Amino acid sequence: MATFKELLKVSFKSEDTEEWLDVHFTRPIGLVFALFWNRLGVHPNAITILSIILGAAGGCLFYFTDLYHNICAVVLLMLANFCDSTDGQMARLTGKKTLLGRVLDGFASDVWFFCVYWALVFRLWSQPIPLLGVHWGVWGFLLAATAGFLSHAPQARLADYYRQVHLYFLLGESGSELNTYSQQRAILASLPKSEWFARAYYYNYANYCKAQEHSTPRFQAFFAKWQQRPDEAVRQELLAGSRPLMKYTNLLTHNLRAYTLFATALLDCPWVYLLVEVVVMNLMYVYMHRTHEKLCQRLTAKL
Repeated sequence: MATFKELLKVSFKSEDTEEWLDVHFTRPIGLVFALFWNRLGVHPNAITILSIILGAAGGCLFYFTDLYHNICAVVLLMLANFCDSTDGQMARLTGKKTLLGRVLDGFASDVWFFCVYWALVFRLWSQPIPLLGVHWGVWGFLLAATAGFLSHAPQARLADYYRQVHLYFLLGESGSELNTYSQQRAILASLPKSEWFARAYYYNYANYCKAQEHSTPRFQAFFAKWQQRPDEAVRQELLAGSRPLMKYTNLLTHNLRAYTLFATALLDCPWVYLLVEVVVMNLMYVYMHRTHEKLCQRLTAKL
């Protein structure tokens, strides 16, 4: 029988792509939850639904300015994150993977932060902008929209893509979810119209892949050449260049975003979180993107 440490290692995607905080905090707690729920016969999809409910409730509570409601919001979002870790670990350990699970897993954090951003808009609406003496009002809405739609969304999308690229070259096709727009459109075209749920998923997922590919033209050129003529030395060089960027993929997905939100909400200055999202995290995004594209351009020339 496998030990807890062995099961924990199996539940990781790879050591390269796991963040220190997740390895030593989130994943172990998630595995405890996973083993508990699995013993009770609970399906991973039920845990994902629970994470959506907890995260949405936590996000909405950031509307309030008092310490009690904000502590509750932090606790609920942390529980939601543990559940989000749990469902993935359960699926990998038990093989209980479904299309609905993929949809819900991708949907979960979007729901959490959609609730967070709207809660912050209403929280800031009647508060004064520091040093200016006017209320945030519509400016708070514009800042939250910029943080959510123009910063958070592309950051998370590209971070996820670079993680899957790294896993593909590290573990091979079976160890990665590096899917392409053409593949997903082909699956969509093969589905009968009666399978409306699957068609809706693959339509949206194909567009998600298209956006990832559109933002990485130099990687696309490299990948096309690589598939025609794989080269082991080039593969190792790509991994060596990509590995330092994995910390940015982690910072741009959840932990930095969540803990900055928690700290600023508890200190009753959540506008700082929105500014960090727009300024600091976008600078990380630009650095990660430019570095990876330059790496791919250099490796394309070698191929």
